[in-house]
Amino acid sequence: MAEARNFPALWITGAVLGFIGLILGAGGLWLILLGGSWYYLVAGAVLILTAAMLIARRPEALSVYALLILGTLVWSIWESGFDWWRLAPRGDLLVIIGVWLITPFITRSLGAMDINAALDGVKVHPSATRGSGLALSFSLLVALLVAGVALVGDPTRVEGELPQARADVPDDAQGVPAADWHAYGRTDYGQRFSPLAQITADNVSQLEVAWHYETGDERGRPGDPVETTYEVTPLKIGDRLFLCTPHQNVIALDAVTGKEIWRFDPKIQGELALQHLTCRGLSYQPPGAANAGATATSAPPADAAAPTTPPAGEAPTAAQAAPAPQDATADPAQPQVAANGPEGTCDAKLFMPTADGRLIALDPDSGEACSNFGENGQINLWQNMPNVNPGSYYSTSPVVIAGNLVIVGGTVLDNVSVNEASGVIRAFDISTGALVWNWDSGNPDQTAPLPPGEHYVPNSPNSWSISALDPELGLVYVPLGNQPPDQWGGNRSDAVERYSSSVVALDVATGTVRWVFQTVHHDLWDYDVPSQPSLIDLTVNGERVPALVQPTKQGELYVLDRRNGQPVLPVNEVPAPQGAAQGDHTAPTQPVSALSYDPPKLTGADMWGATPFDQLYCRIAFHRMRYEGRYTPPTEQGSLIYPGNFGVFNWGSIAVDPERQVAFTTPTYLAFRSQLVPRQNPTDLYVQGGNRPQGSLPALNENFGAPFAVKLSAFTSPLGLPCQAPPWGYVAGADLTTGEIVWKHQNGTTRDASPIPLPFAMGVPNLGGPIMTAGNVAFLSGTIDYYVRAYDVTTGEQLWEDRLPAGGQATPMTYMGADGRQYLLVVAGGHGSLGTKAGDSVIAYALPKGAAPAQ
Repeated sequence: MAEARNFPALWITGAVLGFIGLILGAGGLWLILLGGSWYYLVAGAVLILTAAMLIARRPEALSVYALLILGTLVWSIWESGFDWWRLAPRGDLLVIIGVWLITPFITRSLGAMDINAALDGVKVHPSATRGSGLALSFSLLVALLVAGVALVGDPTRVEGELPQARADVPDDAQGVPAADWHAYGRTDYGQRFSPLAQITADNVSQLEVAWHYETGDERGRPGDPVETTYEVTPLKIGDRLFLCTPHQNVIALDAVTGKEIWRFDPKIQGELALQHLTCRGLSYQPPGAANAGATATSAPPADAAAPTTPPAGEAPTAAQAAPAPQDATADPAQPQVAANGPEGTCDAKLFMPTADGRLIALDPDSGEACSNFGENGQINLWQNMPNVNPGSYYSTSPVVIAGNLVIVGGTVLDNVSVNEASGVIRAFDISTGALVWNWDSGNPDQTAPLPPGEHYVPNSPNSWSISALDPELGLVYVPLGNQPPDQWGGNRSDAVERYSSSVVALDVATGTVRWVFQTVHHDLWDYDVPSQPSLIDLTVNGERVPALVQPTKQGELYVLDRRNGQPVLPVNEVPAPQGAAQGDHTAPTQPVSALSYDPPKLTGADMWGATPFDQLYCRIAFHRMRYEGRYTPPTEQGSLIYPGNFGVFNWGSIAVDPERQVAFTTPTYLAFRSQLVPRQNPTDLYVQGGNRPQGSLPALNENFGAPFAVKLSAFTSPLGLPCQAPPWGYVAGADLTTGEIVWKHQNGTTRDASPIPLPFAMGVPNLGGPIMTAGNVAFLSGTIDYYVRAYDVTTGEQLWEDRLPAGGQATPMTYMGADGRQYLLVVAGGHGSLGTKAGDSVIAYALPKGAAPAQ
């Protein structure tokens, strides 16, 4: 009899359930005190009761557990509906335990206990174990049936159809041949749309690799200041492709074979204080463009600051062999000449901005520096800059070519200090390199070139992204960022308050402001305008309107009249949460567009995790932070920022079809934490602790000179999973004339974002833009799983995918080769900030030879 009562499986199971119950119960009590759900406390109590009954050899433990399964199911559906990815983690652990409880290891032991109890004179019904086991089996069956129903549907999916593609799409009005891709967004309009239609929704599944080129530029070189990110969109001009690498080599390839033609190494200065070492692309000046009349500009003013060679004591080292920024310390004995700088002039030019603050002009034919630009083919962008610290100011994005001007912006380090370089926008003569005008958002009324010895305004809002150009209107459209520090703005000037986080239309000839539209008032969230505006003519209420579409990090697509900045689709000011940190304030309202991807406000029910434990952690963390919806100000308590500064949209922007007047978009949703840390002195590290990080990377988020440092991080669980429920990434199609999001589908898998490479189709974040073609196909490679995918623009359905050798966080492009085939070009090199796999691949896809229809 004693032997029959020795049931270690029951005792071990009971002990485990009791332990789980204690954790959930204690955490659940904490959650209740924070104002959260009562479920976890109740579930913990039921688990403890079940554990006690198992250890006491009571068969009714299975019935109690069955009630827990059914109660959890009801609670889960009440909170989340029939959404598989929200339901499954709420019950996965409980179902697994339930299956264990109906195995013979448990049921036979409980059955033997029935017999033993009866022999001991205890009144026990013979079928007690059988009945309790059936009750638990029934509850598990119900849970599985509900899970099956939830697995079939997708409550986040929006179904619809955009207007059908036109078969007679004309070549681009800006004169770019249909076969080519002359600018980052194909043209200066930034549409990312190609009139090519050889690849269609019907044949895209036949795409195959035509060639694969490896640049040899890989992450992790000795002396690298940061991990590199490969974000380039190559150009296609004539029979050649032109691209840059993260270490900013410029390469020309044969567009049909991928064979390297030439390579230029600008010999970037080392030990740079960079946040990102990258290059998004080059800019192209066609032959004769310097004399073009569409954007004719006046000659440089008499006092225009010509490019100068830094004085002795400020030259680069021998390895750099290039002009150094003003005030930079280097070996004065080294020659100050451009790398590969020949005595030769260029009619056409390629322009390459560098990480050490230069702008270089190259001959597209030979790859040699153009002697008829600046000094030996380059100009020094550090001229007139305050707070010179090599690498703290540089241009990661292509410059704008506007007739006889080259217009340059640049990035200023975020959240390092209040003493950084200026965000000035400058226009240089495309032939001589002389400065024609400068527009500084900190001193917006003075556009005449600063004389030598004067400096631009420190810390003024900068434009690190890509601008767009309308040659007919003579306007360049500049997306602007914020003034560091991003999360505290108590000392911002009136000019900064007006221009921060705005899109600004500048007169190409003079640099004066023609209009400004602010996307965030008094930005405290790093919601700088990250994307190139897309210019498109829209038919709205029967009237043809020259429009600008501006995506934002917070999820708005502002559709504006690009002549005057007035909204084409309505923009309303809505009340925003109040209560900024000491010495600061918040704007009472914020602008919201009729075309908005702003996600619903998060609640405790939206907290997520792979198990009940990390779900509970995320719920507690959620309730401990301040959160009142979008635009909750940063606080010392810690605030939840949703969408986070990763952005619903980022530098990849969107693609627009000028004929159908629709947009293909890739919204991403990730929440971030933002906590202000009071600074007691101007030098200590408050958020990174200890000594300054190894290498030349600055102490990010310390905000030296400001009242607060800031702790910034993605809102994730201890397992590294986002705390908010998926999907985290979509593809979506919008009608730009009505503001309707016509279809929206979750996009991408978790294959490369989890320790176990399971390709769960949950919808994952994207960084890198889409393109569209007249063949009714859109392409995207920027998801954090390593795939390039094709989509039907009309419906949003995925049509094709191919595995990439590394992260594809760049915007693809397409072109027609001299062999008559349309190519899709994808760059797969990974992204340092996202942690995607590094590489150096440039991959061209095409339809099989003989299968491609004539274009």
